[in-house]
Amino acid sequence: MTKVYPKSTAATDRQLKSDGNAVILTVWKKSLLFNCDGFTVFDGKGNLVFRVDNYVAGSKTEIVLMDASGRSLLTVRRKRLSFGDNWLVFDEETAVNPRFSARKHVNLLNTKSIAHVSSGCSGTGSSSSPKKNVIYEIEGSYAQRNVAIYDDKRRRVAEIKRKETASGVAFGLDVFRLIVQPEMDSTVAMSLVILLDQMFGSSRRFSP
Repeated sequence: MTKVYPKSTAATDRQLKSDGNAVILTVWKKSLLFNCDGFTVFDGKGNLVFRVDNYVAGSKTEIVLMDASGRSLLTVRRKRLSFGDNWLVFDEETAVNPRFSARKHVNLLNTKSIAHVSSGCSGTGSSSSPKKNVIYEIEGSYAQRNVAIYDDKRRRVAEIKRKETASGVAFGLDVFRLIVQPEMDSTVAMSLVILLDQMFGSSRRFSP
């Protein structure tokens, strides 16, 4: 079996920060813990950067993104009593004042857009929510690992792409690249991967 990365030492926040170039992460849809469902994320040197560890039998309405040492960075929670596929993202493990919200996009007239992210808790209501609150627009196909994320200035700030070995052989869908431009925080980008997996990925079959 081809190794995703040969080592898993922890990357520091300083090492992960971009020097003006894109940060390229390898996302493995697998938890390092037994009987857990989640993600393991490495940087370009094979250092462990992010973790998501959810017990398979547990609730998928709350997902915590952690750094390599297990410190909580962001918590993704499904918004209750709302129409559509709506989620809120909070700093660390707080439950008040969401940092941003995300909503699955359903519009037959715009087949490129699959989700949009809004500031605070706005944009999670009806489809008539103000467009001005949108901070990220997500286009493409998560199922095919071909996604582009645009900011409110229509700059492509992150991408999800299939990962290949040095010989050009593609990994399966459980291993892919997350390419983050300097204009976007890598932690936020990874939280959007979690959201997309809940909306469109295999994890959806565990969701209530």
